[in-house]
Amino acid sequence: MLPELIVDDLAASVTFYALLGFRVAYERPAERFACLSAGDGVRLMLEQASTGDRLYPRAALEHPYGRGMNLSIDVEDTEAVHRALVAAGHEVRHPPRERWYARTDDEIGELELTVDDPDGYLLRPTQNLGTRPRRS
Repeated sequence: MLPELIVDDLAASVTFYALLGFRVAYERPAERFACLSAGDGVRLMLEQASTGDRLYPRAALEHPYGRGMNLSIDVEDTEAVHRALVAAGHEVRHPPRERWYARTDDEIGELELTVDDPDGYLLRPTQNLGTRPRRS
């Protein structure tokens, strides 16, 4: 799955996502569009809202965008991402914290934080902590 997020200010969003380790893979300036990539095959598309002939959005755009969803993003170092976000003046909802999530036979661990991007999309940059036997 390759999400495409509608944003108000493409340049501001590209700058924000660079703090999470993303870089511009390619862009279409005339369409106010950029495809970002990070790590091993992680991609995200951003498009600045317009009233042109695009097929979407079908509903009125109101902040915060992305209500009802969150995006988990694998990062190498959650603490470094946290420091970069804070240094850039972004409010972090939850600082890095260890979380373990039950699966069928085990639990997967993550060091995660939560932050809203400039358009209100909820993001969870997560660092993999491995697995452990499932606790009852």
